[in-house]
Amino acid sequence: MNIKERLVAAIENGTVIDHIPAEKTNQVVALLELNRLKDPVTIGLNYPSKKIGKKGIIKVSDKFFTDEEISRLSVVAPNVVLSIIRNYEVVEKKTVETPDVLRGIIRCNNPKCITNNEPMATYFRVVNKEQGIVRCHYCDKEQDIRTVEVL
Repeated sequence: MNIKERLVAAIENGTVIDHIPAEKTNQVVALLELNRLKDPVTIGLNYPSKKIGKKGIIKVSDKFFTDEEISRLSVVAPNVVLSIIRNYEVVEKKTVETPDVLRGIIRCNNPKCITNNEPMATYFRVVNKEQGIVRCHYCDKEQDIRTVEVL
């Protein structure tokens, strides 16, 4: 074994979330409510990363995330890599991207928006993925995705 290898237990079945910006790792844990799971969850913080400096990694046994959970994850930590593990093998690997439309995932920053005053789901179109700009369908306010509240 190479002495530079990390000694983190392999998982038989489940999901590995990799390339999480280190400062967002705990937010990802909270967002996905990983503390409520009964199966093992391994959380690694501050691993060196050539892409982002320092990264977090989360291994979740026997859990496969829904499209809605992945869309929520994309708001907090876009460009993370999800690896689906079955029988100790990576069977699928994908980079999480923010979808073109976000429904019921984030709150509008405009206090006068109808979604903050009536019981209705929010609806945003992503205007610029690189800069993280979204526009509310109802009030037309553009917002920085890094400053919105995840529902």
